Amino acid sequence: MQNKRPITMAESINEAIQIAMKKDKSMLCYGLGTTDPKGIFGTTIGLEKKYGKDRVFDVPASENALTGVSVGLGINGIRSIVSHQRLDFFLLAMDQLVNSAAKWFFTYNKAIPITIRLIVGRGWGQGPTHAQNLHSWFAHIPGLKVVMPSNAYDAKGLLLSSIFDPNPVIFIENRWLHQSISNVPKKQYFINLGKSKKKLSGKKITIISSSYLTAEAINACKYLKKLNIDVDLIDLRTIAPLDWSNIKKSIKKTGSLLVLDSGHFSGSIASEIIYKATNECFEFLKKPPSKLCQPDIPEPSSFGLTKKFYITYKEIIGKVCKMLNCDKELIKAELNYKKEFLHDIPNSNFKGPF
Repeated sequence: MQNKRPITMAESINEAIQIAMKKDKSMLCYGLGTTDPKGIFGTTIGLEKKYGKDRVFDVPASENALTGVSVGLGINGIRSIVSHQRLDFFLLAMDQLVNSAAKWFFTYNKAIPITIRLIVGRGWGQGPTHAQNLHSWFAHIPGLKVVMPSNAYDAKGLLLSSIFDPNPVIFIENRWLHQSISNVPKKQYFINLGKSKKKLSGKKITIISSSYLTAEAINACKYLKKLNIDVDLIDLRTIAPLDWSNIKKSIKKTGSLLVLDSGHFSGSIASEIIYKATNECFEFLKKPPSKLCQPDIPEPSSFGLTKKFYITYKEIIGKVCKMLNCDKELIKAELNYKKEFLHDIPNSNFKGPF
C-alpha cells in the first residue's frame, strides 16, 4: 500500500472513525469521555470539532442506557460507534448487549450496525475492577463478532471493517497498545473480520496470540531464535469468528501448539483452541498442546503482587523450552537476559490510565 507513515494505534483508530463518519453522513460517535480533552486516550481527539456536536458527543455515565440507544439507532438504520473507557464499566450494559443487540438479527431478521469499543486496562494499580480481560464472555454470545487488534495497522483496517459490518461488533483495545507505532496508509483499507495474520513463519512450534500478547510473543521469538527454535506465530486479530483453518494448517506443519491468552485460565479462548486442536489435529500433534493464561483470581492492585501476575516474554520462552525439551543452561541464559521490564506501565512516558 502507498503513503504509509508511522503513527500510533490511537491515531489510527481516530483516522478510521474519521473515514467512516465522512463515508456515512448519518453515523454517530459517542460515549463516556469522547469529547474530553484527552479524547479516550487520544482516539477521539478533534472529532467533535470536525463533525459537530450532533454527531460526536459525550454522555452521562449510564452504560446500559447509552448501549440501548445504539440498539435503537441500529433498528432505524443509523450506524453508531459507542465507546466505553473501560471494559469493566460496560458490564452494566450486558442486558442490552446479550438480549437485544446480539439477538436482533436472529429474532427479527434485521441487521443492526453497532460497533462497541471497550478499553482493557492493566497495571498502574488499576486492580480487580479496572483491568479485567473478559473477551471470552463476548465470544461465547452468538450474534457477536469480537475483535482484538495488536498494532496500529490492524486497528485501522479492523475498525473500519467493524463499523461497516451490518451486525454488532465488540472492538477490544488494550490500553498498553495505544501508543505503539506501525506504518499505516492514509487512505481507507479493510481487514476481513475472522482472518488471522501470520507474524512469523517457523517449523518447531505454533504460537497463537492476540492483542498485547502478540507483542510479548514477538519479543520471545527473538530469543527463541538464538536457541534455534523457529516459531510459526499467528495473531488471531478476531476471536469470534475464529480463524481455525490457519491454526490447523500451522499445527499440521509444526506438530506443537502453545496458545497465549490474556483471559483467565478456566473457560478461556485458549481452551477452545486446544479442544479443537486435540480433536481435529490429533494425528499431527507430537506432544500435548499447552496454554499460558492469567490465573483464576482477580487482578491485584499492588505493584508487588502484579509483578508475577502477567504473561511476559520470559514465561513464553520458559513454556516453549519446556515443551521442546531445550538445553537447561541455554534456557537459563535466555531467561536471565538483562532487560528493563516495566511490568506496571507500557512505557517510560506513561503518566496514568486517564
